[in-house]
Amino acid sequence: MISIPEKAKTFVNNRWLVFVASMWVQSCSGIGYMYGSISPVIKSTMGYNQRQIALLGVAKDIGDAIGFIAGSLCEVVPIWVVLFIGVAQNFFGYGLVWLTVNQTLPQLPLWVLCVCIFVGTNGETYFNTGALVSGVQNFPKSRGPVVGILKGFAGLSGAILTQVYTVFNFPDEASIIFVVAVGPTIVITAVMFLIRPVGGHRQTRQSDNTSFLALYGVCLILAAYLLAVLILQDLVDLNQTTLTILTSGLVILVLLPVVIPVILVFFSPKSDSEESLLNEEEKQLVINDEKPEVIFSEVEDETSSGVDSLPSEELEKRKSHLQARLVQAAADGAVKVKKKKGPRRGEDFTLMQALVKADFLLMFFSLVLASGSGLTVIDNLGQMCQSLGYENPHIFVSMISIWNFLGRVGGGYFSELIVRKYAYPRPVAMAAVQIVMACSLFYYAVSGPGAIYIVSVVMGSCYGAHWAIVPSAASELFGLKSFGALYNFLTLASPAGSLVFSGVIASGIYDYEAKIQNATNRNPLADGEALTCYGTICYSITCGILSVLCLMACVLSMTVVYRTKRVYAALYGTRS
Repeated sequence: MISIPEKAKTFVNNRWLVFVASMWVQSCSGIGYMYGSISPVIKSTMGYNQRQIALLGVAKDIGDAIGFIAGSLCEVVPIWVVLFIGVAQNFFGYGLVWLTVNQTLPQLPLWVLCVCIFVGTNGETYFNTGALVSGVQNFPKSRGPVVGILKGFAGLSGAILTQVYTVFNFPDEASIIFVVAVGPTIVITAVMFLIRPVGGHRQTRQSDNTSFLALYGVCLILAAYLLAVLILQDLVDLNQTTLTILTSGLVILVLLPVVIPVILVFFSPKSDSEESLLNEEEKQLVINDEKPEVIFSEVEDETSSGVDSLPSEELEKRKSHLQARLVQAAADGAVKVKKKKGPRRGEDFTLMQALVKADFLLMFFSLVLASGSGLTVIDNLGQMCQSLGYENPHIFVSMISIWNFLGRVGGGYFSELIVRKYAYPRPVAMAAVQIVMACSLFYYAVSGPGAIYIVSVVMGSCYGAHWAIVPSAASELFGLKSFGALYNFLTLASPAGSLVFSGVIASGIYDYEAKIQNATNRNPLADGEALTCYGTICYSITCGILSVLCLMACVLSMTVVYRTKRVYAALYGTRS
C-alpha cells in the first residue's frame, strides 16, 4: 500500500496537476484583452484622441508579442523563473498606469504610458510561454487539445477579471487597471512552482481521453455560465450580494478541474492493462527513435507527387518497401545515401532554420492578415460600442472573451479531429475560420442588423481559434525542440497587422469621420475634449478592408495545406 507522503509526492509530480495549474495561470494572463475596457477610461481621463489611444493599443500589442526572451529563457532556466519575471513586469507596468490615471502621480507623457503598457503586457508572454512549453512537453501526443484549452483560458481571462472588478464595487472606473495589475500577480505567484516538465510522456493512461472530455465539459459549462451572468447583468440591475454569489460560482468552476488529478492519484490506481499499455508505448517510442532519419528523408524525396492521391495505408506500404530497398542497396554498396543539409518538415528546427522555410513564412503572413484584423476589432471594440450608442462596453468585451475562449478550445478539438481521423493538414482549419471572419466583417461593413453582436461572437471565436491551430501546426511541422522561440515569433504577427490596420487605417478613418461630423454639427470642442464619432460609418469602411484581408489570408493558408499534405499523411496516416 502506498503511503500518504508518497501519494502526495506523486500528486505534485502529476502532469494533470501541472496542466490544471497552467490553466489557472492562463485564466488571468490574457491581460491584453482588457484593453477594450481600459482604453475608454484612459481616453476620458487623459483627454486623448483616437489616434493616441490607438498608439497605446499598438504598444500593448507589441508588448504582447515580443516573447523572444521568454522563449529563450525556457531552455536555460526553470519555468517558475520565467513566470516570476512576467509577474514583475505586469505588476510594475500596469501599476504605474493605474497611479497615473488615478492622478496619484503627475500626468506622464504619452510615450511613457506606451512604455508602461508595453512592459506590463509583455509579462503576458512569459505566462503564455511557461504554460504552453510545459503543456506540450507533458502531453506530446495531445498537442491540439492542450494548446486549445490553455489558450482558451487566456482568452477567457478578460471576462473573469471584469467579473472580479464588478464584485469589489470600486469607487472609480480607473480601478479596473488596478485589478489588471494585482490580480495576475496574486494568482501566478501562488502556483508558479507547480508548472514544470514532469516527464509527462511516461504518465500516459487509457483514461486520458476521459479526462480531456471532462475538461471540455467544464469549459463548456464555464462559458455558458459566464454568458448567462453577462446577459443577466445586462437585463437586470443586480445588487452587490447577487454579484458576489455569481462570481463565487465562477471561481468554483475555474477551480473545478483540480478534481481530475485528485481522482487519478488518490482514487484511481493504475491497472495492469494500463501498465502494459505504457510499456508497449515506450517500446514503440524506442523503436521509432532507432529508425534512421536519413532513410525517411530519402524516401520522401523519392516519393512522386502523383502518390499523394493514394490511400494512406498504400502510401505507407510503398514507403516501407522503398525504404527496405534503399537499406539493402546501401548495404551492398550500390547506392550512396545523401547526407541531409538540414531538418525536414516534421523534424526539429531552430528558429533560424524555420525562417527560411516557405511554409513557416506563409503561416506567419496568413496570421498577420487574419489575426491582425481580429486584434484590430478587439482593440477598437470599446469605441465601436460607443459609436453605436452603447453606454457599457464591458459587456461586449466580456462577450468577445467568452467566444475567444470557445474558439480556442473548439479550434484545438476540431483541428485535432482533422489530423487524427483524416490525416489532413491542420492549417485547413485556419483557412475555414478566416472565411467566416471575412463574412462577419463584410456584414458589419454593410450595416446589417445586430452587426455588433455578430462581430463580437465571430471575431472572438475565430481569432481565438487561430491561437489553438497555429502553435499545434508549428510544433508538428517544425518540432518541439525550439517550440518556445517558434511560438513567440509567430505571435509577432498580431501586432504587425494591428500596427497598420488599427494604428493607421481604423484610427485614421475614425478621426476623419469624427471631424466631418463635428464640422457638420458646428459644435466647437471644449479644452481637452476628444473627437467622437457616432454611427456605423465610423468603422464600416475599416471592416470592409479587413474582410478583404481575411480572404487573402485564406489563400495563404490553403497554400500551406497543399504543400504539407504528404507531411501530415506521414505523421498521422497510419493512425486510426
